Order: sequence, then C-alpha cells, then structure tokens
Amino acid sequence: MNGDDALLADWRQRALALESEVAKAMIGQARVIRLVNIAVFARGHVLLQGDVGVGKTTLLRAFAQVLGGAFARTEGTIDLMPNDLVYYTHIGRDGRPAVDPGPLIRHGEELAIFFFNEINRARPQVHSLLLRAMAERSISAFNREVRLPHLQVFADRNRVEREETFEISSAARDRFMMEITIDAPSTAEDRRALMFDPRFHDTDRLVGDLPPAMVDHQALNEIGALVQRSISASQALSDYALALWQATAAPADYGVRLSDLDVSKLMLAGASPRGMSMVLRAARVCAWLQDREYVTPEDVQAVFFESVAHRLCYQPVYEMRRHEIAGPLVAGILHGVAAP
Repeated sequence: MNGDDALLADWRQRALALESEVAKAMIGQARVIRLVNIAVFARGHVLLQGDVGVGKTTLLRAFAQVLGGAFARTEGTIDLMPNDLVYYTHIGRDGRPAVDPGPLIRHGEELAIFFFNEINRARPQVHSLLLRAMAERSISAFNREVRLPHLQVFADRNRVEREETFEISSAARDRFMMEITIDAPSTAEDRRALMFDPRFHDTDRLVGDLPPAMVDHQALNEIGALVQRSISASQALSDYALALWQATAAPADYGVRLSDLDVSKLMLAGASPRGMSMVLRAARVCAWLQDREYVTPEDVQAVFFESVAHRLCYQPVYEMRRHEIAGPLVAGILHGVAAP
C-alpha cells in the first residue's frame, strides 16, 4: 500500500466514523446521512427539503458539529437583504453607530460551514449573493476580497409552507451538488423513540453531545481531490453516464413513459455539464466509502436522483408539477438506460 492508499484508507475510517456519530442524533436516516457525507467529501453544497419538524436543521447542525471549523448561520426571512450577510449596523457601547462583519465573512478564511435556514424565505437578491460565494468561494466586502476556501453551504427548506416564500431559481439550484429529501422515520420503533426518548427532545444537548471537530476541516479539500484522482471510471462506465445525461434532455428517446403526460414535450433542458460532473464526483466518493478503487453503475445510480433531479428544467406548463414529476421521470431514465 503506497502513501496515498494509506491516507485514503485512514480517511475512509474517519468518514465512516462521522456517519456513526451523526446517526446517534438522527435515527432512521442512514441513507440521508450517507448522501450528506458523500457531498462533504465531494466538496459540494447541500440543500435539504422536507416537511416541518422532520429533523432537517438537526441533521445539518450535527454535521457541522462533527466536521468542526468555524460555523455561521442565518435565518431566511422575507426582509433579509444581501448586505445582511456581509455586515450589520448597530449602536456601540459608546452610543455611536458601528458596523461589524456579517455572518458570511465574520470568520474570514476559517469559515467551514455556512448554514442557511429556510432559504426559500429569502429574496432572490440574497440567493444571488450566495451564488458567488458558493461558486467562487470568495466575496467582496469592505473594499477587499474575502476568500472562503473551505466554505460548504448547507441549506434547508420545508416543502409545506408556501406563504412568503420564493422559489429557488434554476441557477441557484444548480449550484447545489445535491438536493436531499428527508422524511420522518418509517418504522414504529424509530417513531416511538422520537416520541418517548427524552434524548431527542433537547436538540441543543443532542447535537452538543456529539464529538466536535472529528476531522481536520482544512484537509477536506485535499482529501476530496485525492479521492477524485484515485477512484477510476472505465470506458463502459463513461458511456453509461453519457447516455444518462442524454436521457435527461430527451427521455422519450430512451423509452421513458409517464402515464399522464407527453414525455416528448416535457423537457426544456436536461442536466447541465456542471451537474453531470457532480454526479461523477459524488459517485467516486460513494465508491471510496465502500472501499472500492473504481466506480460502478450502482454508485452512479445511488447518487443520480439527488444530484440531477433538482437541475432538470421542464416546459413552463409542467414546472409547477416538478416535485410530482421528478421521481417517476428519473426512475424511468435509470430503467431505460442500460447499465454495463
């Protein structure tokens, strides 16, 4: 085993340990935890959606706790303005106006996780500012450029309330590596624990009991890049991924059928090049976590829905039904494209 192999093996154990610790705070969510962990080591941003009270905030706080590094958060509200992320004004102890850095730049280059709660309650202008930070990991403030080399954005939104909310634009959605849906646990045992185990009734203590900073957050970029270099993909796998990409734009050509609509007239645009590169980034991490040195079709399939569904653009007449259409459509694509 060479030096890189030993390093990857060591970090794989650390990554799996992260999952085990987060699972102590989030029962019945093994797949969701694995997907968020994949995004962490693929160095992608994560958007969570789900009903009210299913644990979206708890999950993201738990990951922030075990990953360590500087942490900042903001609450999406209808009156939040872009400048509120960069600075805030207040009256100092001397009674004079003062200006201090906002949550996005307060920690400078040490910022590791920025948590945007209820992102769909913020205005599109706020989303636009966040896009640059997510894409370039830098932002202009106080006549200088603030670099955010370790930044990872965790955001959540609930899918129930629609009042005083703003639909996230296609450009904003495309910056998130994954959009992950979290539902309430399905088993009676897990539901009973959430109701009757006092440990789950105090979120602050629940998250605070997790071990902090289990990994060196400043090393995640380097480890993520090493995973991408070390996990190979065959020509057959490449052809398979390319066919999946083509099927997102023309699903009818691959035999996809949906009972109540004309699939040939459904799509405005398929997955973006950025989106498909993120699928392969996530698939490589998925293979690494399972201790393989190569990507399989199963790795691609495991991350395909969460990495692609939120990027698809439908014709305007179907856009309001995207949450209804996405599941059957992506399932049809995975079924219609033959795996090697």
